[in-house]
Amino acid sequence: MSWGLYLHVPFCLAKCAYCDFVSYPYTQVEAGRYLWALRREILLHLAAGELPQTTPDTVFIGGGTPTILPDRQLTDLVRELAVRFRWPEWAEVTVEANPGTIDRRKLAGLRKAGVNRLSIGMQAAHPKNLSTLGRRHTYEDVVEAVQAARDTGFTNLNLDLIFGMPGQTVDEWRATIALACSLEPEHIAAYSLEIPEGTRLFRLVERNELEPCPEERELEMYQLLRQNLARHGYRQYEISNFARAGFECRHNIRYWQNGNYLGLGPAAHSHFNGRRWSNCCRIERYAAALEAGELPLAEDEQLDRRTQMGETMFMGLRMRWGVYLPAFRERFGTDARVAYRDEIRRLSERGLVELAGPYLRLTETGLPVANLVFIEFL
Repeated sequence: MSWGLYLHVPFCLAKCAYCDFVSYPYTQVEAGRYLWALRREILLHLAAGELPQTTPDTVFIGGGTPTILPDRQLTDLVRELAVRFRWPEWAEVTVEANPGTIDRRKLAGLRKAGVNRLSIGMQAAHPKNLSTLGRRHTYEDVVEAVQAARDTGFTNLNLDLIFGMPGQTVDEWRATIALACSLEPEHIAAYSLEIPEGTRLFRLVERNELEPCPEERELEMYQLLRQNLARHGYRQYEISNFARAGFECRHNIRYWQNGNYLGLGPAAHSHFNGRRWSNCCRIERYAAALEAGELPLAEDEQLDRRTQMGETMFMGLRMRWGVYLPAFRERFGTDARVAYRDEIRRLSERGLVELAGPYLRLTETGLPVANLVFIEFL
């Protein structure tokens, strides 16, 4: 069985204005408590005998900001994971990083420990846009981070970008795309900004101190992204992800194909064979459960067959090639075109999905309004 490993590092220098991920200010004490509990969680999972006999072939260390951990702590953590889970040499091993939290020494240590993919949070190039997002770095910091990564042997780099933010102009977004491409990463992930309730950005919009990006401008930015990245040799393989040939993120593809993965750390999610569970968010609760010899579960559910089928459909449709119908039939023992006959007919009549050989996929019309398609399978 093929599966992936996700590790959540829940610390940041400061919370960005748009972020509702589980993260906390970094302190040595809290980091020490987290790392102790994390090791307990790993041992409990391994001792339980619940994991497949195979080893993970994708690993993703995210956050938060994993690279906020001191050099030795982070590299020791990666090495320990490699020893405990024994992934193959060809595994894709990603670490997320923010500019300003990495240098040549830290990156050299990560590369030596077996990390072979780096995801850098660029987000924007214009200082005004970075300020809106509450980011603490500059574009020049991104340039330095990319150069340090190249100098230490990283040949698989992703840059994260955000568009559709309050006050962002189309010209600013065009410049961000151009500057990101000039750094020649192998992969670019570009997301339309969401403003979750409870974030600092949400409060500013609610008080009319910032005006949300109009939908028409956001759509123009998305189409500009697709056109410009295609011209620079990046193939769109998912709604928000673009890569040079052979550099698609295998770990994220696992999510979109509704595959199996184990999540470690506070707020991490896991999915194996229709069972889905998540860890509690607060570090103190997470550590207390593990100190008592218990897994730190917040939710645990066995998904029924119809739910699994629906999630496989709408997540698979995020991929540009769509849902591979023979694999769906093999997994669930039924043809998706029969199970979702009415939904597919309605969406086809509206020009939002199409059959392309053995695939069901979004059309060019359906791509910008994918959420309307996904609702049909919930």
